[in-house]
Parts: sequence; C-alpha cells; structure tokens
Amino acid sequence: MAAEEGDNIRWYDYTGADDEVPDDATHVTVSARVIPEEAFLGHPNIIEVIGDENGKKVEEGAFNCCPSLRRVIMPGVEIVERGAFQWCGALTDVECGKLEIIREGAFHYCPSLRSIDLPSARIVDGNAFNDCTALADAKFGSKLETIEEMAFCYCTSLARITIPLKDGMINEDDIFQGCYNLKHVDLVEGAVHETIAALQLEEWRNDMND
Repeated sequence: MAAEEGDNIRWYDYTGADDEVPDDATHVTVSARVIPEEAFLGHPNIIEVIGDENGKKVEEGAFNCCPSLRRVIMPGVEIVERGAFQWCGALTDVECGKLEIIREGAFHYCPSLRSIDLPSARIVDGNAFNDCTALADAKFGSKLETIEEMAFCYCTSLARITIPLKDGMINEDDIFQGCYNLKHVDLVEGAVHETIAALQLEEWRNDMND
C-alpha cells in the first residue's frame, strides 16, 4: 500500500504486522485490532494516528521515539502496553475514551502532553506519565482502581487531577513526587483518609483534618 501525497501530507492505512510503513508517511489510519510491538518505533515523520472502534491494543514500544507524533485518536483501544508512546516529544493530544489499562512507562517523557481525560481507565502502572512536564490537568473517572509508583513523577506542571479516591487505590508515596504545582484534587467519589495522605498535599490534608 502506498501513501497518498498532497500538500506534504502522506496518508497511510495500517492494517497489521505485515505492513511496512513508509518513512514519508505523516498521517496514519489504523484498521488493525492490535498494533504490534515496535511497529512504528522511531518513525521520523508520523504526525497523527487515527484508529477505529475495532482497535483494542497497542503493544510494547509501538510508537516509542516518534519525534513528530502530535495527536493520537484511538476510540476503541483498551490496553496500552509498556513504553508504547515513550519519548514522543511532540505529543500533545491523546483521545482514548475506552482505554482501561496503561502499562509501565506508556507515556513516559512526553513533555508536550498538556492534558489527559481517560474516563474508562482502571489501572495506571508505574511511571506511566513520568516526566510529562507540560501535563497540567489529568482527569479519570469512577472506574479507576489503582495508580502505581511514580506514575506522575516530575509532572512539574500538573496543577489539577480528578480521581475517585478509593481505599487501596494509592499505596505508594512517590506517585506525585516532584509535582510541585499540584494544588487541586477533584473527587469523583468519597475520599479515604489514608489515600489522601499519599498525595502529599499538606495544605489540603490539613483542611480535611480540621
């Protein structure tokens, strides 16, 4: 399959593991159920990836080190594996409304990512958003069950997060390490004192204790 050309935009339809993605592809549509491990590793020119409802999984390192990737739209994806979008320096927008499981380092060092809204997320593994230094707003829904160690470590712009504080959801004290601007925690559901303490928001904890 050849990429279409027009106004410096090269469209390519990715259908699975047997595809060889051309280096000049800039916009990719995905019709595969699974994007295999390292399928687009280090691709220099991809700007946008658009999936459909049939796509369910992005495997380990699939888009690792794609320096031009800015936007990911995958409405059907449920699992993003380890390091899938790691080191995507230009990535600003992620639209994955059905994403449930975010594995270790999936979005590690995406320094242009400004916000996330993941209403279906259940599991956020360690280092998932580590070093996303532009991330200012993170929103999760009531389905969230656990956030693992250093998941948001050194997200230095993070100012607001929406989470359903549940007993046992937060068990590590370094999840928000280095998040010096985190001042607002919006609760989807009722809070548990022990999980509040893990956020290391001293002023907010004191208010809750008064």
